[in-house]
Formats: sequence, structure tokens, C-alpha cells
Amino acid sequence: MRSIHVSKIKLLRNIHRGFTLIELLVVIAIIAILAGLLLPALTSAKKKGHRIVCVSNMRQIDMAFRMYRSDHEERFPDRRDLKSILPGGYRPWGHWPRSDPRSGWAGLVLSNYTFSQKIWMCPSVQKSPLRKAVSSVQHMGFTTNAPLSGYWMWRFDRKDESIPLDNFWGKTENQAIQHLRKEANPFIGIPEGPTDVEVMVDVYYPNTIDDLDDEIRGRAVHPLGRNRLMLDGHVEYLKDKRTR
Repeated sequence: MRSIHVSKIKLLRNIHRGFTLIELLVVIAIIAILAGLLLPALTSAKKKGHRIVCVSNMRQIDMAFRMYRSDHEERFPDRRDLKSILPGGYRPWGHWPRSDPRSGWAGLVLSNYTFSQKIWMCPSVQKSPLRKAVSSVQHMGFTTNAPLSGYWMWRFDRKDESIPLDNFWGKTENQAIQHLRKEANPFIGIPEGPTDVEVMVDVYYPNTIDDLDDEIRGRAVHPLGRNRLMLDGHVEYLKDKRTR
């Protein structure tokens, strides 16, 4: 009986003695290794999730444009005036390009056709250095506390009195495509139809543009490329070696 009693005491002591320092260090090391293995996967999943939300945003914006055009003889908006009178005014880039592709004007014009103004901001922009660049975002209203839009629209980037061939102000879809073909810009390409025409794109700053600040040069909202909304309504991801 005494030997059984002694064994029980030893067992209880082993149960309550806790971890040794070496055992704790081993556990911490294992946790650190697991975290190191899982963190890249979690980060990648988070970025992919943001990209999916961005795709959804663009599709909703496309639907808003289609409803607007349905109410206006199938024509795109012509609000070149808003390019100048929104907060900050018209801000063309220094050398590339001499235009202002920010889309705050569109968020304002299409506000009656969307359920939420949040669709105008990709979630990846919020914590990105690109968020602070004045050429990245634009207010969707006439005050500086109005919500921001964080997408670009190259086909609505000029405010010239005579509408450039590559801009869609007030045009129908067919007219827009015909004018792009007439311009035959080698950088844009000659579209065969609406599936080849880009309407909206994520913010990106190619590393080939020397006069950009180092903080944004070579950066894109999504790693190595960008989402873009095409005129036929589909959204695609375009890889770009000029971005990281």
C-alpha cells in the first residue's frame, strides 16, 4: 500500500510541475515555424479576397453605367465640367499622361444608380501608399469630406472643348469604338469590338515613369497587375511587368 501511495504522489507532482524552460522554448519555436509557414498563405488569401471585391465593384459600376445609358439615349455621360469643379480641380500628370483619369465625377453622376458609394474604392487602396497620391483618388462631391473614388477611367480623362477621339463623353458605344479605330493609337490598339476596350482600371504607376515619387513608382493596387473593366462588361486581370 505504501508503494502505491508513493507512486500517486510522484504522479501528482509530475502533473503539476509545469513546463521546463527548454520545453517552453521548443513550443515557441514550433509556433514561430508554423506562423512563418501560414502567414504568406494568409496574406495571399487576403490579397486575393480584395481583388475579388474589386471585381465585384467594377461589375456594379458597369451596371450603373448601363442603367444611366438606358435613360439617356444609350449615351455615356458628358460631365467634363466636373473635371474642373470637384475639389482639387483638374490635375493632369506631369509627363505621363497629360490627362486626369480620376473618376470622382462618375461616382457623383451615377449616385442614383448605385446602392453604395463604397463600390468606388478598392479595399486594397485603403492601406496602400497609393491612397495618399493626389492622382490616385478624387472626391465624389463638392466638399473635401465627400467620399473618395479610387479607380481610373482613361476614356474620360480630358476636358477639352473638342472631345478627343479616345474619350467617350456623350458618345454611344458604337461611336466610341469607331473613334478609337479612327485614332489608331498604337498604345491603345485598334479594337475589334467592346470586349477589347478598357473603361475602368485600378490605380497603377509603372516603374518606367521616371518623374514619379519613389513611394509610388512601380506600385499597383494589386500585386503585379490590375483589374480592368471592359466595355462589354467583363472584368479581367492584366499582368504588368512594370509593376510589383
